[in-house]
Amino acid sequence: MTLIAIAGVMALGALGGMVGALLGLGGGVFLVPALTLVYGLPFREAAGIGLMTVIATSSVVSAQRVGDGTVNFRLGIVLEIATTLGGLAGGLTAQALSPRTLHLAFGVVALFIAGVMFRQISRRAVTPQGDPDAGWLGGEFYSDEHRRRLTYRVRRLPLALVVSFIAGNVSGLLGIGGGILKVPALNAWCGVPLRVAATTSSLMIGVTAAASAPLYYSAGDIPPLYAAASVLGVMVGTRGGFWIAERARARSLKVLLGMVLVFVAVMMLVRA
Repeated sequence: MTLIAIAGVMALGALGGMVGALLGLGGGVFLVPALTLVYGLPFREAAGIGLMTVIATSSVVSAQRVGDGTVNFRLGIVLEIATTLGGLAGGLTAQALSPRTLHLAFGVVALFIAGVMFRQISRRAVTPQGDPDAGWLGGEFYSDEHRRRLTYRVRRLPLALVVSFIAGNVSGLLGIGGGILKVPALNAWCGVPLRVAATTSSLMIGVTAAASAPLYYSAGDIPPLYAAASVLGVMVGTRGGFWIAERARARSLKVLLGMVLVFVAVMMLVRA
């Protein structure tokens, strides 16, 4: 790798880290398509590097947000059981599928979730003011946007478990954070506010990626120089994401999430 190539990978990692901190997606959602389209890496190598950046994003975001009430540990632990199983299955499946099939799967999944996200842009996922009952998996957090504490309940838990398994499979299969599915699904279908869904997802995606990354490493699909440059970029970009997240409105974050999904889906379908 040349110095210019290393700087480019670090910049892509920084962009992925910023989006990951904002939306709980993990750095791989930008990095995997970019490494295949711009640098010409095989998809499996790009996916392996993407998993390393997901672990880095998860570590930084979780450490930063663990004390502000937006990380729902109970919900995260329950969903992570299904997600980890899906991640192991995805890592094994990736070794048997062709690159074209992987690109198509990435694009189709991202487009579907983008459509769900745009339909739910104006939806609020909090209980009416004065209703304190959050249930055993719900919770409350302080919203800077509303300047008060908000309560939410988790609905459709079986659906959340199914989506989490699929998200783990997609993460292990494509090298991206499972948050690309979990965050929109938790917000649109399960009643979890976007900020809580994003930070809880950030906690989970690191565990999911850690379950899949050894499978890629053992197959020789994680180039050390690319992985190191990507992780360093993610560490920087995540800090910028925190600064933006504290000032952004929930509706703006939903629009951004939908646009990111459409952009990435188009890139991967063109590649396929």
